[in-house]
Amino acid sequence: MKLFVGLDVSLEKTAICVISEHGKIVKEAQVASEPKALSCWICDQDGAIAAVGLEAGPLSQWLHRGLSDAGRPVVLMETRQVKGALKAMPIKTDRRDAEGIARLLHLGWFRPVHCKSVSAQEVRAVLSPRKAVQQGFITLEMSLRGLLRNFGLKVGTISRGRFEQRIRELAAGNPMLEAATEPMLRARSALRRELAGLERNVRQLSQEDPVCRRLMSMPGIGAVVALTYRSAVDDPARFTSSKKVGPWVGLTPSRNQSGERDISGGITKAGDVNLRRALCQAATVMMYEEGQKTVRGTVFPTIGGRASWLRTWAAKLARRRGAKRAMVGLAHRIAVILHRMWKDDT
Repeated sequence: MKLFVGLDVSLEKTAICVISEHGKIVKEAQVASEPKALSCWICDQDGAIAAVGLEAGPLSQWLHRGLSDAGRPVVLMETRQVKGALKAMPIKTDRRDAEGIARLLHLGWFRPVHCKSVSAQEVRAVLSPRKAVQQGFITLEMSLRGLLRNFGLKVGTISRGRFEQRIRELAAGNPMLEAATEPMLRARSALRRELAGLERNVRQLSQEDPVCRRLMSMPGIGAVVALTYRSAVDDPARFTSSKKVGPWVGLTPSRNQSGERDISGGITKAGDVNLRRALCQAATVMMYEEGQKTVRGTVFPTIGGRASWLRTWAAKLARRRGAKRAMVGLAHRIAVILHRMWKDDT
């Protein structure tokens, strides 16, 4: 008898539901959220395990790797689709979620998710702290500006190097403002030092990776974008066509069609939000930085002194549809081109 095992994972415990090939619940249990404990429990079941399914989440990559190493036929299931299916249940519990996952697995009504390699997860472990420190640094600066603005003191446009001096100048003579801004300035200085160190690590990591060096040969692609793309895609062979990368990262228009109604909306925003944001930033750099080049009386947008057909295409699209749509369209094209560069070693 073929068995389908659904796992609803939480931090400490995992709810398990096993159903037969006929859709009947065979067994339910709760086991510690550890690969060894789950693998041993699954091994003790009577019957052939056809598939083990779990929803993509914080622990899922680790559990997937452990169960796969133990020889279990485990699959990761796309979160949004599973959530949408389970939302139809009037009562939500871990036990019912495990049953729902098992039934989705049995019916085959799920979208499999790629399990990231260890190297890709290690790259993300470098990028995530950088992003957190950068956000904290920016939040402190904005808080300082807002604090002084309440007293009519405007920081204005100023470089990062002179920011601290400018804050001290504005707060001088007011003991309360000096006491309020001093600890924030010390915290900002500490975050700035840490951010500089993390930036060095990111640049070094990108230079040591041959794939990242190849991706950075494209104008507008820096170390952060290259590493983000590298860690998100992980294995270029999992896309049969480079054109599938754009929809995967959520840079294609959504569609709502029923009967005579057919509405094309904003982008789907599926996939990795960090990758989508990085690609949009690269597209913005490509669109607006650098200047122009005139060849035989024709003006071409340039990047790094070279005529760029991508930027020319984006400029034409911006005139027709607006800058925002052009930026998203350019980000879509960048995603496709980077995949082709990676896959073809070009």
